[in-house]
Amino acid sequence: MPIRLILEHDGNAFGPAEIAILVAVYEDTLRTLGLDKGDDLATTDVAQRIIELAKQGGYDATRLREAVVSSFLKDPRYRRAAL
Repeated sequence: MPIRLILEHDGNAFGPAEIAILVAVYEDTLRTLGLDKGDDLATTDVAQRIIELAKQGGYDATRLREAVVSSFLKDPRYRRAAL
């Protein structure tokens, strides 16, 4: 699961409760986008976007998911795959 690997190697100061939220948001976002949990560019990008937003001070699951889905669908690298 890319988000756990990123969290482990990034030296983040997220606690267990925050990590649980981020993992749940990651899985929900992948379902929303119709992506598999495989370790590829798209899923890694989703994980990184979630972590970046959380670092900015937000753990609201709905807000994180909606922000990532919105940015993902606007990204020309993924727009075609998501349609």
